[in-house]
Amino acid sequence: MSYPKRVYDGDGGEINADFRPADTPPDVGTAGADAIHYLATTTTTRGEFGLYRVEMSARAGGPKTHFHRTISESFFILGGTVRLFDGEQWVDARQGDFLHVPQGGLHAFRNDSDTPAEMERARFFDEHDSYFVE
Repeated sequence: MSYPKRVYDGDGGEINADFRPADTPPDVGTAGADAIHYLATTTTTRGEFGLYRVEMSARAGGPKTHFHRTISESFFILGGTVRLFDGEQWVDARQGDFLHVPQGGLHAFRNDSDTPAEMERARFFDEHDSYFVE
């Protein structure tokens, strides 16, 4: 395994962590319904990645099949059932399931169930270059 280029060259480390309490209100939408929590943005991660917690109400749907040219995207299911499209088939993903989609990979996600669902989405870089194919 290899690591990216070193970013920090100091000798003793520094105090620079960014704590976000679980009860922080969502950045978009209403907590407990349809909401997006910006847990880590490329601003706070020095451009390395973005991490978002997505709450979806029952039957919330989701975006159609698309791909990105400059970012990869990862999905980690926290609760409920989220339908994930991996480019070939739809999968009913449940708590603990994970999907990683590299740049150019066709994908989609949605909540078609009768119960709320929640997941984390990690987006690398801060560009939302979505190219829909449906």
